[in-house]
Amino acid sequence: MTQQVSPRGTFLEIAAEVQALVARNPEMEKLPAVADLMKRHGVSRGVVLRAFEVLRQEGVAEPVPGGRWRVVRAGEHVDRRPLHERIVDVVAEDGLKEGDAFHSASALADRFGVSRPTVTKALDKLEAAGVLASTGQGRVRTVRTVPNRKGRS
Repeated sequence: MTQQVSPRGTFLEIAAEVQALVARNPEMEKLPAVADLMKRHGVSRGVVLRAFEVLRQEGVAEPVPGGRWRVVRAGEHVDRRPLHERIVDVVAEDGLKEGDAFHSASALADRFGVSRPTVTKALDKLEAAGVLASTGQGRVRTVRTVPNRKGRS
């Protein structure tokens, strides 16, 4: 008769192992895949996710869309606001005025590290809000109004 491994406390061992891995690899940006840890330790998905939750509580990691987890480094600041709100800040940061041409979706995708379709959706929201204006597909977007960021939290 084979003896089964008890998952009780295993999640803490997995959390400690992953935390040590993160400490040893300063370039590491993502935690190992849940499936890889499940296979390595012979545990269920829930046990691995419980270990990741321990890492989140300790400020070592945080979940990202798509079911993955990213490493959080001490002193690191990541802007968590929606993309369209961060794009509005570009108007002030770049000193754009009403009527000025706005950046292309490709340039903004590079700047924010997201895909071009994601930027396009955010730009469409800003057009609907009256911040940007566009004359059609393939045309340059222009700044319709400069947002007043004073008084906002």
